[in-house]
Amino acid sequence: MTFAMLDLRNTARATGWRAFLVVATLMASLVAMLAPASAQLRGTQREGTIAPIPIAIPEFTGADPKLAADISNVVAADLGRSGLFEPLDRGSFLERISDVNAAPRFPDWRSIRAQALVVGRVTAGGDGKVTAEYRLWDVATGRQLSGQRFSTGEVNWRRVGHIIADQVYERLTGEKGYFDTRVVFIDETGPKDRRVKRLAIMDQDGANVRLLSQGKELVLTPRFSPNNQEVTFMSYAGEKPRVYLMNLETGQRQVVGDFPGMTFAPRFSPDGQRIVMSMQSEGASSIFEMDLRSRQTRKLTNTTAIDTGPCYSPDGSQIVFESDREGSQQLYVMGADGSGIRRISFGDGRYSTPVWSPRGDYIAFTKQMSGRFLIGVMKPDGSGERILSEGFHNEGPTWAPNGRVLMFFRESRGGNAGPRIYSVDITGYNEQVVATPAFASDPAWSPLLN
Repeated sequence: MTFAMLDLRNTARATGWRAFLVVATLMASLVAMLAPASAQLRGTQREGTIAPIPIAIPEFTGADPKLAADISNVVAADLGRSGLFEPLDRGSFLERISDVNAAPRFPDWRSIRAQALVVGRVTAGGDGKVTAEYRLWDVATGRQLSGQRFSTGEVNWRRVGHIIADQVYERLTGEKGYFDTRVVFIDETGPKDRRVKRLAIMDQDGANVRLLSQGKELVLTPRFSPNNQEVTFMSYAGEKPRVYLMNLETGQRQVVGDFPGMTFAPRFSPDGQRIVMSMQSEGASSIFEMDLRSRQTRKLTNTTAIDTGPCYSPDGSQIVFESDREGSQQLYVMGADGSGIRRISFGDGRYSTPVWSPRGDYIAFTKQMSGRFLIGVMKPDGSGERILSEGFHNEGPTWAPNGRVLMFFRESRGGNAGPRIYSVDITGYNEQVVATPAFASDPAWSPLLN
């Protein structure tokens, strides 16, 4: 049997959102998973569109049919939303899977044009644990491409579905998945002129929304730490803007620093030991870096311009930021010590909210031009600029941890309208709304949880 054991011990008391201790033991037989997937299982991209892989995902089997179906539905939904896969209609399936250990009838699956097949089984123990196992098959060759088994507390069953989807995604595309992740954002409720903004967190698909603040203060620009356990954000508690650091496991928060001027847009360094932010003073705004251990700060830019929106490169050696030092908002890159500042944006319009891809190959941004708000990407040297989305008011891109997908928020028109979070593939393909219970803005994507 080509299954790996992955035990996810839930340390949460009630919510399922607390940290996991993950212990993974891979069996030797899984070495075969490292071989390249069959050529026919590769999705193709042509002229900004993608030919997705037709994939069959029957409902998983198990003593609890609803739980088994729910987990398989999460897998199918994740893969379908990516735009790289086409989950086939279960009503077309000719074979009913009853035993995950038996080889499927591949001609039946080929006849409905399936190229890949995911089968699974779910068992629930009396100790509050659920175990799910799956197998991924290449329908054309009849070869098993991967298989694993996962055990976790039943409260975390959705994570099992996300992790399986990540495994399938990686095996068939060659890229890391991004489904077992969270998004921190601003939940917005109430009339537009009295909007209550609360810090919130959710799964990347919009499920399991949990509020992290009560709406008694204005909160803005939440950002994840690299270890998933902390977020930074701005708060106007007591009408005084401060940068806070919140531990997601304990809910405790602390003021990062009590600065004399207004602080904006804090972001973590890749090692989680520093944050970079902008601080306003005497009509200008400069970039500062703070060491979170010593709480010491150093000034990285020093002009009369407004420098803001800083973001580290994945290796921590460079910082991209926006500045009006040459008259209009443009994007600049400098060394992490403030040296070697150079402009990288030269197109028409104003550029803002830059954020470096986790892969280091692109910088995403917001662009305002002729009354339009655009979400785009460019290479770190400024070349290869292209627009991914256009809307009434698009803003605030954030990257999936694999650098393939972005989220952003879009304000809708109307007197009582509000923002919604959207996702889009880096090609500009497959734009879609992320369902949230209320209006939502300023998303920030976490690293992978597993």
